[in-house]
Amino acid sequence: MKIKKILVSQPKPASEKSPYFDLAEKYGVEIVFRPFIKVEGLSAKEFRQQKVNIADFTAVIFTAKTAVDHFFRLCEEMRISIPATMKYFCTSETIANYLQKYIVYRKRKIFASKTGKLADLLPTMQKHKNEKILFAVSDVNNGAEASVLAENKIITTPAVMYRTVSNDFGPDEAFDYDMLAFFSPQGIEALLKNFPDFKQGDIAIAAFGPATVKSVEDAGLRVDVVAPTPEAPSMPAAMDLFLAKANEG
Repeated sequence: MKIKKILVSQPKPASEKSPYFDLAEKYGVEIVFRPFIKVEGLSAKEFRQQKVNIADFTAVIFTAKTAVDHFFRLCEEMRISIPATMKYFCTSETIANYLQKYIVYRKRKIFASKTGKLADLLPTMQKHKNEKILFAVSDVNNGAEASVLAENKIITTPAVMYRTVSNDFGPDEAFDYDMLAFFSPQGIEALLKNFPDFKQGDIAIAAFGPATVKSVEDAGLRVDVVAPTPEAPSMPAAMDLFLAKANEG
């Protein structure tokens, strides 16, 4: 199985130091960055259909920078003024720092998980249990995080602010890849939506995370590369191991 052209279903890395570029040079392969899915925000009209009034809340939970963007976009579109007393619970330091794009960081009460997991925020949130908390989510959230909050007696109101949709291929867009790398179940859904008669054949499929692996297998397709693993903690590392064998000789 000779690999010459790879589709990575993510946006092109901003840094030229990305390990994907190292792989391309190391193995002489062409790597194309082309997301199968894209995120679009709900309109103010669509958001209002959920009967959620942002102004009623005193705190908000963010698990992604995308959630931050669409929260403040909706507030602007609906002319909602965010009070200086609003508290922000973020599942990572990166998200907390990203808030500076919209607010003056030092004047707000911002709490961040040091592990990247919502569970790490539970003790802090329990100290603020009297807050009325809004949970900014996407349409594909599985409710697991909301369940963890409920089990710990932290009452929140989930509000969908953005959705994941298929980033459709154009009729003249080539699909001549030897390997496809996916990072979410939605990516697999988009593949089958764009190519309902897709036959894998010799095309290698790389899947990141157990949910993505399951989606590939549920679609009757073959998983050739799995990440993360102890040997390969990232997708580029897993692809490196695979390409070393596939392209040897």
